[in-house]
Amino acid sequence: MSASISLDAEQSVWRPAANPWLIAVTVSLAAFMEVLDTAIANVALPHIAGNLGASNDQSTWVLTSYLVANAIVLPITGWLVSLFGRKRFFITCMGIFTVSSLFCGIAPSLGFLLLFRVLQGAGGGGLQPMAQAILADTFPPEKRGLAFSIYGITAVCAPAIGPTLGGWLTDTASWRWIFLINLPVGLLAIALVFRLVEDPPYLIRRKRAGMKLDYVGFSLLALGVGALQIMLDKGQEDDWLGSGFITALAITAGLCLTALIVYEWRQKDPIVDVRLFRNSNFATANMMMFMVGAGSFATTVLMPQFLQNLMGYTAQSAGMVLSVSALLLLIELPLVGRLIGQFQSRYLIAFGWITLAIGMYISTQQLDLLISFRSATLLRISQYLPMGFIFVPATTAAYIGIREDKSNAVAGLVNFTRNIGSSVGTSIVTTMIVRRSQFHQATLVTSTNMGSPRFRDTVNGLTQQLTHAGLSPHEAQRQTLARIYGTLQAQAAALAYIDAFWALGIAAVIMFFLSFVLKRNDPNAKRGSVSAH
Repeated sequence: MSASISLDAEQSVWRPAANPWLIAVTVSLAAFMEVLDTAIANVALPHIAGNLGASNDQSTWVLTSYLVANAIVLPITGWLVSLFGRKRFFITCMGIFTVSSLFCGIAPSLGFLLLFRVLQGAGGGGLQPMAQAILADTFPPEKRGLAFSIYGITAVCAPAIGPTLGGWLTDTASWRWIFLINLPVGLLAIALVFRLVEDPPYLIRRKRAGMKLDYVGFSLLALGVGALQIMLDKGQEDDWLGSGFITALAITAGLCLTALIVYEWRQKDPIVDVRLFRNSNFATANMMMFMVGAGSFATTVLMPQFLQNLMGYTAQSAGMVLSVSALLLLIELPLVGRLIGQFQSRYLIAFGWITLAIGMYISTQQLDLLISFRSATLLRISQYLPMGFIFVPATTAAYIGIREDKSNAVAGLVNFTRNIGSSVGTSIVTTMIVRRSQFHQATLVTSTNMGSPRFRDTVNGLTQQLTHAGLSPHEAQRQTLARIYGTLQAQAAALAYIDAFWALGIAAVIMFFLSFVLKRNDPNAKRGSVSAH
């Protein structure tokens, strides 16, 4: 207990020499660059495949390779900071990310591009948690909410802006610029971090020289997380457990991750500090962040797909629908940061979840094949703005009751949980769209037979119109049936999207009730002693 009090006293006195808000903008810039890169490449995959002589299926590994490397590094950032020091580790990650971005931009073949994407994902894996951990140590608890709102702009807005920016760069210049654009931003961020950021005293004291690599823990983590990420990314494409490859990945992920938890729980210096989950508040906050990742990325996938596949929007037009909500979130997040200093985090989180549930319900009622650009934009706003009331308070709540020297491990696990949630949410909704479309199509087909007077009248009427337009009777009837079938497929798909929004709405309601499991916190509390962990 005395050590805990001494640690708190030291932390309450220490303040960085530079302006903390300048530090916040600097580290958030680095994190923004990394988060943007997870979404910006999506729209460029057909161009990458065509330019490098690869198939569309092969080009999807450009995304998968990045996500796998990223997911492996995220949960071990706390351990790596103890080994290298946070500032040095942060600058190293930015250097690896920036240099590998350059090599991605000039890659001569798909093989080289995938290699450099792995390096880019590994370097990028340390940027989000380190930005969050630096903010947690730079600002006292009563100001963390506002600081995390700046970080929230990177984590929540970047995925919405990425497809629009990626589409514009690909159309106006080349797909290579979606990587080369990282160079000036990365070099600026490295220079600013080197000048402004410093490690707090407890990190300097705790830096462990001569630490041995936990080969068993790292091997279990790399195999388990790698298999899980590939399974989630390729599952629908390979028919999930109908594929031997996906089944093998599922078994590997389950066995390795279970063994990792058991093994790391008994280690003195675990590479992943799974013992943090003994704190029920931390575990609940991680569940919230998992669902934030699942919900935000799921809707970011659903709306553009609906608009492009069923409404005929271009990638840039669909991106504009997403960008409006992202711009409004820029205004909302600082306001939420201020509210954290006035209201308990769990009340703000509960408000966010119930508002999100209402937004999803509105989507199920308003979404159809005649929706206008304005209506689609308003629906997107109702789906995305509530995330600001969840992301920032949930990030803040994760630190309640956790020792200050665990902030790096907390940041790594919170970001890892959110990223895995993104992959799980995306996989679930894409699978739902395919399978529910098939279900609704089979249901609608029962009404499309010549024994139905209504259907027969529709076919005869449209056939007569096409005949009058100059087609032969046979060709007119063929085109009539083709048009009706196309309409049926579109209607079935639209109903599948509505089902997906229903599922997200129900999940939001469940999270609303779970919000009250979070511990009470005094919004105006100054830094004091914290429970040992």
